Amino acid sequence: MESPICAKRRRCRTRRNDLRGTRSVAVAVSRVREKDAGVPAIAVNGVELHYEAHGSGAPLVVLGGLGLDVSEMGMLTGPLAQRFQVIAIDNRGSGRSAKPPGPDTVEQMAADAAGVMDHLGLPRAHLAGISLGGRIAMALALDWAKRVDRLVLVATGPRAAGARWLVRAGMMIADLPGVRGRHRQPPYAMKAQFDATTRFDCTSRLPQIKAPTLIVHGTSGHIAPLAGAEQMHELIPRSRLVLIHGGHLAPLLTQHRRLVSEISTFLTTAS
Repeated sequence: MESPICAKRRRCRTRRNDLRGTRSVAVAVSRVREKDAGVPAIAVNGVELHYEAHGSGAPLVVLGGLGLDVSEMGMLTGPLAQRFQVIAIDNRGSGRSAKPPGPDTVEQMAADAAGVMDHLGLPRAHLAGISLGGRIAMALALDWAKRVDRLVLVATGPRAAGARWLVRAGMMIADLPGVRGRHRQPPYAMKAQFDATTRFDCTSRLPQIKAPTLIVHGTSGHIAPLAGAEQMHELIPRSRLVLIHGGHLAPLLTQHRRLVSEISTFLTTAS
């Protein structure tokens, strides 16, 4: 049986790894080559939004997490574009999209994504959301159910139930010069997104999600605890849970090849 002292040391090591993982996200994503040429901008709900569209096939809308922009998700969107038409959107407040003063809501960002789909003439698409993007995807699946084919939720939960000090620490690290890509998020915009994601809670509505859902989650994260993923799996009727060893964003960083494989298999396998 593990002694209380050993257990405490193990928890501290895991939290340090979560924080290191947050910094690893910032460093690793900054190495992804950016492609500014030909990136469209459209006005949606009074806000200018940027998006990238690559590949052909069934449409797949990809929504990033807190402060993450499309230029930093190439390790996911690039391989997926070999099989799907990938539309990656800079959420309001991120990347090359406008950064209104706020307050913002997750529901607003879901409406933004639906507006981009309208602009592209997509009545229906697959959705994949990472962290905050997962909450945006859930809001869209709940409020525009007929527009969602299949749903992929990565490193997220129906509400912000993790260690908020880790998120704030990650926000401070991400704000350091040279850590992120060229499209640095101003602190006020990051705070607006942080406030939006911490206010959101769709737990009671999870049984209303009708789209087949893949949940991919790290086993030892404190920012988005595993319990939240297990709760989503229990409450979303047609859901499948895939666990990946590691912290909050392990599926995107250290295990992105497996993440691409899981998503591709899920989206192309008959129900």
